[in-house]
Amino acid sequence: MENMTHNTDHAVTLEKITALAKRRGFIFQTSEIYGGLANAYDYGPLGTDLLLKVKQLWWDFFVRRRDDMVGLDSQILLHPQTWVASGHVDSFTDPMVEDLVNHKRYRADSLLEDFFAKNPDEQQGIVIADLSTQELDALLEKFQIQSPDNNPLSKTQDFNILFETAIGAVNDKKNKVYLRGETAQGIFSNFKQILNSSRQKLPFGVGQIGKSFRNEITTGQFIFRTLEFEQAEIEYFFDPKTTDWQELFRTWQNQMWDFVTKVLGVKAENLRWRRHTDHERSHYSQETYDLEYRYPFGWKELWGIAYRTDYDLKQHQQFSKQSLAYIDPQTNEKFLPHVIEPAAGINRLVLALLCDAYLEDPDKDRLVLSLKPQLAAYQVAVFPLLKNKTELVTKARTVYEKLRQNFQVAWDERGNIGKRYLAQDEIGTPFCITIDFTTLEDDTVTIRQRDSTKQERIKISELDNYLLAVLA
Repeated sequence: MENMTHNTDHAVTLEKITALAKRRGFIFQTSEIYGGLANAYDYGPLGTDLLLKVKQLWWDFFVRRRDDMVGLDSQILLHPQTWVASGHVDSFTDPMVEDLVNHKRYRADSLLEDFFAKNPDEQQGIVIADLSTQELDALLEKFQIQSPDNNPLSKTQDFNILFETAIGAVNDKKNKVYLRGETAQGIFSNFKQILNSSRQKLPFGVGQIGKSFRNEITTGQFIFRTLEFEQAEIEYFFDPKTTDWQELFRTWQNQMWDFVTKVLGVKAENLRWRRHTDHERSHYSQETYDLEYRYPFGWKELWGIAYRTDYDLKQHQQFSKQSLAYIDPQTNEKFLPHVIEPAAGINRLVLALLCDAYLEDPDKDRLVLSLKPQLAAYQVAVFPLLKNKTELVTKARTVYEKLRQNFQVAWDERGNIGKRYLAQDEIGTPFCITIDFTTLEDDTVTIRQRDSTKQERIKISELDNYLLAVLA
């Protein structure tokens, strides 16, 4: 692996990741046969597997193994007052400008960010996240920034990114509702029912994985920013009088870091923490940090954590006229708990994994997706050396069926053996097993390691124990 390069050497580009994802069945553009849909992607056979494994690992790490966590699966469509109470109807906005010629819309801050990326000397300490719409307009004018199509831009305005829809069978009696912009509000609105049914005591958390929707202005950057995405959110409730929120905040930061580096295997040098400025921070948050990943297009949010205080419970209690108070079992005191919220975009985790695992091996003219074995679509692939030799194919199928009892196994008899190795390297399969003529004589197979390409002979009877040991 010494001669391989990865994204710290700037070898990976978004174009390379996109091409690999499409070629090997990880991610496709939605409705591509009709020209596609901007900011929308489908997960192919291997991408579906990767997405599911990331979610399962997250759920296992943060929910299933913890006594202080329970789960929830709330609806995508919530009562519209939910979003009024949460502040999203008024405050869930992005700064938007419009191309005055073709009427395409863009985020003003993203256009300015792209300009500074190409002209870093011009930034001179400007913090884009802190800029008001008026300040954005002033800078767009100062630097004569136009649309990507080189057309003049409108003035910046706040654009609400909640998706609106309607329910009701009669046209004139339809009620406006929203596709949820975050999964969190389902947790807050169900807080009392979760408390009564689970009998949890503070501190405790509620975890949820589900779809969220945002009418994003900016397109591009592959699956980093999409109209529809999966969130993995935790709302961790605690008593602010007995729990130091800053210490709890740091504890959750450490757990987020451990999950990304130790469970998913992302390189620590490609991660950093960034604190939100007062202007940037959401309306509900007293403190927010982003765990950022170094994507090919720069440092961007991978996972956020916010101290939401009692804002959400207080708002829902006020708007619903229903008590959401927690009753302390020792003192009988009633109060609204405070909340720490770690919220991850699963799609961004998947993109980070693809970028982080992408390796180029120029010495062997190959690409390798060096995923951890528990994330790979297949732990092992089985090949007959030649597909036109019945005895080899029969023996290989026997090995294949045997290993399927304990592992995810790929079968491949297409093309020559070298091309099969390269294909499995690209999809991230850690081991390949070849059944050859020697196998017919002594019941041994050739097993090849993905990262090192090292090969060795091993008895078929020892394969299960061997793989269990190296994949643990």
